[in-house]
Amino acid sequence: QVQLVESGGGLVTAGGSLRLSCAASGRTFSRDTLAWFRQAPGKEREFVAGIWWSSGSTFYAESVKGRFIISRDNAKNTVYLQMNSPKPEDTAVYYCAAKRTIGTATTTSLYDYWGQGTQVTVSS
Repeated sequence: QVQLVESGGGLVTAGGSLRLSCAASGRTFSRDTLAWFRQAPGKEREFVAGIWWSSGSTFYAESVKGRFIISRDNAKNTVYLQMNSPKPEDTAVYYCAAKRTIGTATTTSLYDYWGQGTQVTVSS
């Protein structure tokens, strides 16, 4: 059974930093794409950042490029999202997701597995 368990959310001041973690288990992710999505109240879930598990290649939404960094630790089977200089508009529930193939998909329907989400609130 595939499990994606997010942690690290909380309250952060704008301009600060926060690191989210996603512990992945239940399958071999070597050929997967792992990603972070977010959903703010009243809005659709949107793509934030993605990483190819095998090579570590990354891709980002324009809104977070240059501020957020996605990475993975193969030994710990964990994906991270380093949030630097967050803004109040980054406030959302952040979800970890996995897709069984490599690609640069940014659409929620193309991802096969999802975590339960972790709340991030950025105060001004």
